Amino acid sequence: MVVHEERLIKPLFAKGPSLGVRLLVLVVLSITLMVVDARFTLLKPVRSQMGLVLMESYHITDLPQSLWQGVASQFGSRTELIAENEKLKTEALLMQGRVQKLAALTEQNVRLRELLNSSALVNEKVEVAELIGVDPNPFTHRILINKGERDGVVLGQPVLDARGLMGQVVELMPYTARVLLLTDTTHSIPVQVNRNGLRAIASGTGNPERLELRHVADTADIKEGDLLVSSGLGQRFPAGYPVATVKEVIHDSGQPFAIVRAVPTAALNRSRYLLLVFTDSRTPEQRATDAAMAQEAADRQGLPGNAEAAQPGATTVTPAPAPAPAPGTAPATPANPAPVASPAAVPAAPAPAPAPAPAAASGAAATPSRERH
Repeated sequence: MVVHEERLIKPLFAKGPSLGVRLLVLVVLSITLMVVDARFTLLKPVRSQMGLVLMESYHITDLPQSLWQGVASQFGSRTELIAENEKLKTEALLMQGRVQKLAALTEQNVRLRELLNSSALVNEKVEVAELIGVDPNPFTHRILINKGERDGVVLGQPVLDARGLMGQVVELMPYTARVLLLTDTTHSIPVQVNRNGLRAIASGTGNPERLELRHVADTADIKEGDLLVSSGLGQRFPAGYPVATVKEVIHDSGQPFAIVRAVPTAALNRSRYLLLVFTDSRTPEQRATDAAMAQEAADRQGLPGNAEAAQPGATTVTPAPAPAPAPGTAPATPANPAPVASPAAVPAAPAPAPAPAPAAASGAAATPSRERH
């Protein structure tokens, strides 16, 4: 009876498989699932459903952080916007002042050009281009822009950004063009020091942050901080555009030339939008002809019917009659004969009345009279 009761009593905690067996089963199951998932598409619907379920849990766990970031951005963005607004107002005021000064300088330049009459007034035309590619070769500094031959771009055309010159067009395609930057080892540009007009040649070094001035005399007046601008002597880049700022000048008493290093003013590695400069492509003869035509038109507007008389030095002068020589003597020649105007400058009018002779001519004519006495 006792033995029968002991058989009826069951243990409270049933003993299952060992941990090693469980681990082995789980490993086999995992490998099977990975193989099935990689080789077949049976588990894709299951994965999609599990992704939907887990996405909600992701949102719930990320909710506190999202709320905190939203509150912080509300207060932080207001402060930043106020500060940025004040900064933009200050910059706008400064830019307005610079624009007013630039307008005054432009008007002064126009007046000086009209006064000198050196050439006809031609404003440089620019066109905005966008950078769309960079040459992957680390030893070649070239970029690709979205303007090409169909847009009027020509070989050798200058390219600049908001800070200064960047380079020139060296290859043309119908809708794109390739630009060689100033820092390329094969590129050089004639420059001059803005402070004193000292001329030099700035060459690329292969470093996008450095240019070198070649063959600068050791005694040349150049120092750190000088602004280098294009001189226009190469007939390729327009004059007056900033090129670089002198960073270092090394003088060596044993060398005839100083080592001058400069930093380009243009943001060669950061500029996205560029300017293509369309310079005056006329020959010197064409510019001289246009200048003459412009001057002739200005004279006609000033004095209609007698444009030549408006020019300085075109005053009509009539020679005075010399006194008759005494019998037996040669006619006296005035020492300084009165100037005679060119036929083009003499107006068609009746012959003027005899005017008194100049002082020099009277003195010369009186000399023979004293000799007769």
